Formats: sequence, C-alpha cells, structure tokens
Amino acid sequence: MAGSMKAVKLRIKSVQSTMQITKAMQLVAASKLRKAKEKADLSKPYLETTLATLTDIANGNTDFRSPYTQSGKSDKWLYVVIAGDRGLAGGYNSNLFKFMESETKDRGEYTVLPIGKKSVEYFKHRKVSLFTEEYAEVAKITISDCFQIAKLICDAYRNGEFGHIYLCYTDFVSMLSQIPTASSLLPLSDLKSEEKVDDGKAKDLILYEPDSETVFNAIVPEYLAGIMYSSISISYASELAARRTAMEAATDNAEEMIDTLSLYYNRARQASITQEITEIVAGAES
Repeated sequence: MAGSMKAVKLRIKSVQSTMQITKAMQLVAASKLRKAKEKADLSKPYLETTLATLTDIANGNTDFRSPYTQSGKSDKWLYVVIAGDRGLAGGYNSNLFKFMESETKDRGEYTVLPIGKKSVEYFKHRKVSLFTEEYAEVAKITISDCFQIAKLICDAYRNGEFGHIYLCYTDFVSMLSQIPTASSLLPLSDLKSEEKVDDGKAKDLILYEPDSETVFNAIVPEYLAGIMYSSISISYASELAARRTAMEAATDNAEEMIDTLSLYYNRARQASITQEITEIVAGAES
C-alpha cells in the first residue's frame, strides 16, 4: 500500500509539471495570436488594391493578352503548401495533409513547393518532387522572401514548367475553427469578365506606359507575393489558434487527472490509516 501511494504521489507531481508546460504554451500562443491576426488583417488592403488594378487593366483593354491569364502550356501541377514548423497544435498539420491527399488523389504526379518544416518532412517522406527547399521555415519567411517565391512561380509558369499553380493553406475562420483550403494562383482566368456592364457612369481613361500588358505582367508577381504573405500570416494565426485550443484541452485533462489521482491517493491513505488503527486495537486487546 505504501509503495502504491508513493507511485501515485510521483504521478501527481509528474502531471503537475506537464500541466505547467501546457498552461505556459497556451498563454504564449494566445499572446502571439492577436499580433498574428492583426498582421493578416493589415495585408488585405494591399491585395484588394493590386487585384482591383489587375482587373481594371484586364477589362479596360479589348486587345489585352497576358501569359498569366491564359492556360499554361504544360499539364504539370505545382502546389504551394504552407504548414507549421512545430507540432503540439492539435490537428493543424494532419488536417492540412489529409486535405492535400484528397486534392491530389486523381492528379498523378505533381510538384510541391513546401513552406514549413512539417511540410518538407511530410512530402520528403512520401517521395514527392519538391520545387525548392529554400523556404523550409515559416517563422523565418519575410516579405522579401514572398516576393522571391512569387518571382520563382511566375518564371516557372511563363517558361512552361507548370500549367497549373495552386496554393494550399489553413484558413482562419474563428478561434475554434481552422479549415484547410486551396486556391488557384495561376492562371488568372477569373480577372477578365465576359460581359461589359454599362452603368451610365463616366469611365476613367488610364494610359499605361509602355503598354497595359507590360504593366499587368509587372504587377502579377507583386499580387502573388501579397497573396503569399497574407496566406502565410493567416496560416500562422491558424496554427497558434489550434495550438492554444490543444494546450487548453491538455491543461483541462491534466487537472482532471490530478483530481482523480488525488482522490485515489486520499482513499489509499485513509485505508492505510484505518488498517493501522485496526492493528493497534487488535494488539491492545490481545
């Protein structure tokens, strides 16, 4: 009985130490989450402005042609997959990879540009062709890195290496909900509308130098860089939210386990005291 009580006491101390770690990780994730969400929100105006400019150019020129709006010359697919650098975030990484499996189930061979250590490890383990491993850590990616990634993607598309380029990341819906999603980066086939809407208002006549196609092709990498930066910021916020939720659940489970172990310890201690009293009384009577 004494040995059992000692083991329970050591177990309680071990769970308490674990609970302190999970509680600290929960608080750190919660404090970082607010800044990450603000960064994601601040990136939206840039995206809206560049997208509006691209749309105006595409719809304002009848003879407009750009390689970025036309179907690629190749049938190959490139996926930019944004995952996390660490675990302990619940199903954040596993849900993203399951979503990727469903997206590429009937795709055959495809190439991945992984962003995040977990993304590199996963696709290396599955022996998937990697476009580059230069951006393996999400935490170290800067805005300039996003522009470099966008330039690599645009150059590969224009050279005919890939005909379809998709971005796969985890969208931040709420503190309790993060959903893996995929969106097309290239070609930009949705920019040019089929129907011209005449609302009776005067149209702005903008002259682009040297020409509209050159300006459009110069803005596309900037636009894709903005998408990359925004998606990375949103993915990071989703990872922090998932980690906060997971650590909160782990802390609650640890508290429940401590309560159960304490109850068991108190019962064992009470039984031990009762047994000692019984032995003393029996000895006194004899």
